[in-house]
Amino acid sequence: MINLSKIFIYPGSLEVTVQPKTLTTILGSCVAVCIWDKKLKFGGMNHFMLPLWNGEGLASPKYGNIAIDKLIRKMINNGSSSEDLEAKIFGGGNVIESTNNVYRIGERNIEIAYSKLAEYGIQVTGSSTGGKLGRKILMNTSNFQILHKFIAKQNF
Repeated sequence: MINLSKIFIYPGSLEVTVQPKTLTTILGSCVAVCIWDKKLKFGGMNHFMLPLWNGEGLASPKYGNIAIDKLIRKMINNGSSSEDLEAKIFGGGNVIESTNNVYRIGERNIEIAYSKLAEYGIQVTGSSTGGKLGRKILMNTSNFQILHKFIAKQNF
C-alpha cells in the first residue's frame, strides 16, 4: 500500500476524502462500511457500534442506519452518483465470550449494513465479517485496496 497520510476512524464517526488517504480503524462487534466511487476514484469509511437508532436522542452515526445514510450522502455531496458506488463490509465479530447471545450486536450490525446498501442499490464487492476475532483495516481511498488482519484476543 502506498505511503499515504492516515486518518483513524473512531467508533461513531465517518470520513470521506477526495484526496488519496489511508483510512484505518479497529473493529470488534462494530462494523465499518467502506464505499468507493469507481468513476471519480475516491472513497470513505464509517465505523458504527449499534445497528439501529431508536428515534430517541441524537441521530448519531454510532448507529448503522444513520452512519450509512450519512456516508452515502457525503459521497453524493462530493460529486458521486449512487450507481458509481461500490462497498465492502468489515467487522461484526462476536468478540465477547458469553453464553447469552440474545443481543447478537455483531450479526445485527452486519445485517443492517447489507440491507441499507441494498436500499441504495450499492453492490457489495467484498467483505470480512462475523467470526470471533476483531479486525484492523486500512483502506486506500485512491484505489479501494483494503488490507485487513485479524486481531487475536488478549488475556490480561
